[in-house]
Amino acid sequence: MTHKLAFIGFGVVGQGLAQILRDKKEILEKQEGFAAEIVAISDFMKGSIYDPKGLDIDIIMRVLNETGNLENYPKTSGLVTGWDSFRTIRDTNADTIVEVSYTDVNTGQPAIDHCKLAFESGKNVVMTNKGPVALAYDDLSKLAMQKNVYWGFEGTVMSGTPALRMPIATLAGNEITEISGILNGTTNYILTRMENEGITYDEALKEAQRLGYAEADPTSDVEGYDARYKIVILSNYVMNAPLKVEMVSCKGIKDITLEDIEQAKSEGKRWKLLAKAYKENDKVIATVSPEKIDITHPLASITGATNAISYQCDLLGTITLSGAGAGKVETGFSLLIDLININRERKLVNF
Repeated sequence: MTHKLAFIGFGVVGQGLAQILRDKKEILEKQEGFAAEIVAISDFMKGSIYDPKGLDIDIIMRVLNETGNLENYPKTSGLVTGWDSFRTIRDTNADTIVEVSYTDVNTGQPAIDHCKLAFESGKNVVMTNKGPVALAYDDLSKLAMQKNVYWGFEGTVMSGTPALRMPIATLAGNEITEISGILNGTTNYILTRMENEGITYDEALKEAQRLGYAEADPTSDVEGYDARYKIVILSNYVMNAPLKVEMVSCKGIKDITLEDIEQAKSEGKRWKLLAKAYKENDKVIATVSPEKIDITHPLASITGATNAISYQCDLLGTITLSGAGAGKVETGFSLLIDLININRERKLVNF
């Protein structure tokens, strides 16, 4: 059965997934028995198109590159244009909503409302937006379960690196007592450059911005807010702890000086911005702050814009996972793996 997709938002990540679906079409069908078809796209800036019989990815990309407006897609008898995101979710024949819209991370909107409408409409959601998962995990997960639909959000923590799926799927049976991670590539790049090149925080930040690792307004990264959202998601999903964002103490890296870096080196240590969640007296406490860690620590060797995460398990000890935390293809892959898992679950149900 062909899996019909509606994209809400079609920026870098959405286009990354579309291109993967096009380029990996034959391999996915052969290896996974997975066939996907884009039937709708609704983007606030780029327009909206829907054809229940399916859209051609090559034509989508050509029209977008040449005109910037999806509604210039060649007219067919079934083509509909101009629908907003909510009508696209509610009224298209999509099985799954790919929610990659521009969303306010402080409110989680409009992605939270997109998820609610999709679940109420009996449709799955896969997404990379952190806000809805960090701010409304309990309500949305309960609604998805109630409506018997799938909610995938692997890409919200470490892009395509399976920081969420790996512990659930392969560490089952362990009690995870602590999660500790380098969950923001921008800050790790800055700290690496300060240590290796002896440049100041301001110089390293400007370099990160020039290379595209940091936004023009880097506040969310350097103040630790991005990592805070991610550790809340990990706490809720992996440790089953109903933490709220405001419960997590948060400090960034702006105050770290070259003197601090050199002092740590003299002690055989290294500065990292760590997001942590740990069990204490039957509660889970989470923090984000810069820490000096010993160079033998599993996370000390993680350099540049790479992300990494360690899970402290009662049976296996410390398990560490590292990989890309951002990127067009990498984040597009995170959506693909969620879609593949929906397909696998469908097969089990129909076995």
